[in-house]
Amino acid sequence: MLVLLSNINFISRYVTEVPEPAWDLVEFTTKPLTIIYPNAKNLAKNLINSDKSIGIRITNEEFSQRLLDRYRKPIVSTSANISGKDTPLIFSEITDEIKSQVDYIVDFNQNSNVINKPSSVIKINVDGQFTIIRE
Repeated sequence: MLVLLSNINFISRYVTEVPEPAWDLVEFTTKPLTIIYPNAKNLAKNLINSDKSIGIRITNEEFSQRLLDRYRKPIVSTSANISGKDTPLIFSEITDEIKSQVDYIVDFNQNSNVINKPSSVIKINVDGQFTIIRE
């Protein structure tokens, strides 16, 4: 799981020390990007990985940004697939198995045929070295 934030400036609220290269990665990315940061803080314990890392994505999607700005807290997010299975690119590709296991599905953009690409995922260390998990 990861958390969505609406603004790059909020990262330091949830990570003890943001490695310097992360700022450039977030600022200059041209597609959705999730960065796994070390030393998470101020988040629910069940969101933080056993190595104390947390995945964070700054969303550019308008609905999510409005929700985050209104709520003023990070929102937990995940891909809408079972690990190892194909990632749905449009709402209609999300399986009933997944839909039946969630508390609520927002009635927004469900009929869109715009293909959404999965985010790139990069894990970054305190020293700034990183590993590309998914391009």
